[in-house]
Order: sequence, then structure tokens, then C-alpha cells
Amino acid sequence: MIRTSAVLFLLVFCFATAMQAQAPAPKPDPEVKKMHAWVGHWTFEGEFKPGPLGPGGKTTGEFSCRMILGGFFLQCQMSGKVAEGEMRDVEMYGYDPMSKNFSSAYYFGDGGRITAVLRITGNTWTFAGKWIVAGKQYEFKDGVTLAPDLMSATEKAEISADGETWTPVVEDKWTKVPPAAKK
Repeated sequence: MIRTSAVLFLLVFCFATAMQAQAPAPKPDPEVKKMHAWVGHWTFEGEFKPGPLGPGGKTTGEFSCRMILGGFFLQCQMSGKVAEGEMRDVEMYGYDPMSKNFSSAYYFGDGGRITAVLRITGNTWTFAGKWIVAGKQYEFKDGVTLAPDLMSATEKAEISADGETWTPVVEDKWTKVPPAAKK
């Protein structure tokens, strides 16, 4: 009985492996190519606006993005300086072919997070979602416009405690760093 079960298991395993090897590898939806605009290394400078998140002030930093998990997702890491000190985050973007929307999730070094639906129309990225920081939740909306050459971008974000009154929270300018010339 044990020998029969082992042979049966081995046959099922070999059949399943052979069927999986013949199946074509899944490919990202063509919409995912829109996220490729951010692949690479960027610098940014801007200003956090005074408001419910703090006194505001200048911000500078770096931002690097790459496609991961078979090209289905965009992962970015940011590090920078604000008036209060250092800031860091990790961001993930993906496309949902069922809803025809992109999703985004930011995780900050202070425990805060943003989750948002992202719409990409031409070179404009529009986010709408929730920003949780210091135990409070805010509505969040953000607009990022890439230059036609995809080498720079501008950003303006707002938050709201009640979903009706919006306060500017950040304005940034981004510059893509060209890859170093190969020797």
C-alpha cells in the first residue's frame, strides 16, 4: 500500500511539473509599462508646508526605483532630509487589471503609511487615498506630472482631516539622474 501511494505521488508530481513547464510564463499587463518612467535614480527638492503634520520646511533627497517580481511591480526607496531630520520610505506600485487601476502603498520610517489608488493619464499620476501618521488618519491626494522627456517631474500633494477642507502638504521637483557612461 505504501509503495503504491509513493508511486502514485511520484507520477502526479512528475505530471504536474511537466504541465507547469509547458505553461507560458505570465507577463505583466501592458499598462504596467507606464510605471517604467520612474525606473532609475532621482533627486528631489521641495518644501513641506506648515500644517497638521508639522511646521514645514525645505526637503531634499534621493529616490531610486526598479521593477520587481517578474516586472509586475515597481518598488522605490526614498531617503531625504526635512526640517525635523532624516526621512525614509519604501513604496510599492502595482496594476490591477480587474479594476483597471494602479495601487500604491508607502511605508515611512516613522511608522506612517499611505495607501492610495493611482490613475496614470499620459504623464500625469493622480493619487487618492489615506495617510496615517502619528496615530491620525488623513485623506490624501497628490498630483505628479512628468516632463515629456521623462527626466523631471513636479509634485503637489494635499491632505484633509475631514475630506472637505484640503491643506497643501508638499511641493517637490524631481530630477532623474542619467546613468553613468559605460567605460
